Amino acid sequence: MSEYIDLLIEGNDLVLDPSRQPRLVDDRASIAQDIAHMIRESGLLVTLVAERHRLRQRDCIQQLELLVEADERLIPGTAQIVMVEPGKYLVTAKTVKFGVIEVRL
Repeated sequence: MSEYIDLLIEGNDLVLDPSRQPRLVDDRASIAQDIAHMIRESGLLVTLVAERHRLRQRDCIQQLELLVEADERLIPGTAQIVMVEPGKYLVTAKTVKFGVIEVRL
């Protein structure tokens, strides 16, 4: 039995199975999806992408890492956000029960 269950959302829309029922995600994937939505709703990602000054970018990344680590399902101190390429970021963190999660933004 899964501990966390959520509706799968991709491209700001529900994902439906062939019978037109919403698909579900559980546990690790549910936590990763929640983290992605938390970051998007914070507005900090827009600020980060728009910022050109390296020091201000680092400050914004640190704020995002602190936001991610506030989730009680994650192990404190394990969240990391790295720029993969300009405008694209990878968030990694360790969950308490389900191992490592990765979120691409």
